[in-house]
Amino acid sequence: MSYNIAIVGATGRVGTEILNILSERKFPVKEVYALASSNSVGKKVSFGFDRILTVESVDDFDFSKVKIVLSSAGADISKKIAKNVTDSGAIIIDNTSYFRTDEEIPLII
Repeated sequence: MSYNIAIVGATGRVGTEILNILSERKFPVKEVYALASSNSVGKKVSFGFDRILTVESVDDFDFSKVKIVLSSAGADISKKIAKNVTDSGAIIIDNTSYFRTDEEIPLII
């Protein structure tokens, strides 16, 4: 089984490292979407040695295209997209401070 995934904050330091780790560990990926703010749309990021992704806008992305969203773009972005992600049926794994104190959301370390 392979998954369609989105990396939110793909042009940032954590986002690029997420892409590196997923590639190195051969995470079963079908499609990978690199997402970031409108300032980064069109930039290129690497997914492994042989795959270059073009960054898309997180604001316009259709989250129904993915099963998993890995987000590390800051608490404000997480606040803005979380409901859209979950309403689309995807799972969001958020690496920001936004959900840390929410008792309804499990903290996974």
